[in-house]
This record gives sequence, structure tokens and C-alpha cells, in this order.
Amino acid sequence: MAANNTLGVDMITMLYAGLLGLWFLALSLRVIKGRSKIGLGDGGDPTMLRLMRGHANFAEYTPLILLLMALLEHQNLGALWLHLLGGALLLGRLLHGYALVFSEHFPPGRYWGTVLTLLCLLAASGASVALALLG
Repeated sequence: MAANNTLGVDMITMLYAGLLGLWFLALSLRVIKGRSKIGLGDGGDPTMLRLMRGHANFAEYTPLILLLMALLEHQNLGALWLHLLGGALLLGRLLHGYALVFSEHFPPGRYWGTVLTLLCLLAASGASVALALLG
């Protein structure tokens, strides 16, 4: 399949976006399964609230970081840096999502998932500002 690269987004960001999209699908299916017992909202069920927050947290952080990665990739940030960002984001989102959506109690996953995600946000934001000011 031929790729149309008109947006300047190359394959590294696309790889991580695809992998993270599959993880988001898994998180979504867990929420949908939980909904079989509860109509709208969390119904006061702490398990459903945890599922919803794990899903929503992913949706709150991941798109912006992927967008920043795509912009950095378009500005020819090195492949190593992009893989480090993408790998850390993927690991962070897997840990955090597992801790909230697939387990009852996994504090290290929530902690390290949050740390990795925030480090990715900081690094991608900082690199974007630096490239914009220097470029």
C-alpha cells in the first residue's frame, strides 16, 4: 500500500499511534463490558468509575502527545528521540491503563504510567517550543 505523506507525518509516529489506538480499543471494550450492568455514568459503582477514568485519562493525554510527536517528526527530530518518546508513551499508557482498567490494585502501574506520560508531555512540549524558537 502506497503512503501519501502530504502531512509530513512519517512512519515512527504512525507506528506508535497505531499501537496506542489498539490499546485504546482494549480500554474501550472494558468500559463497554462494564456498561452491560450500568446504563449511563458510573451508577455509583467504584469499579465502573475506575474503568471510565482509565479510559478517559488515556483520551486526555495521548492525543496531544502524539500530535506533538508528529510535529517533531515533521521537523526532522531524530528517529532515536521519536522512538524514545513513543516507547515511553506506549509503556506509560500500558502501565496506567492496566492499573486502572485491568486490575483491582496495581499502584506501581499507575505511578510509573503517570510519570512516564508526564515526562513524555514535558519532553515533547519542550522540544516543540525549542524547535519553534530556534527554527
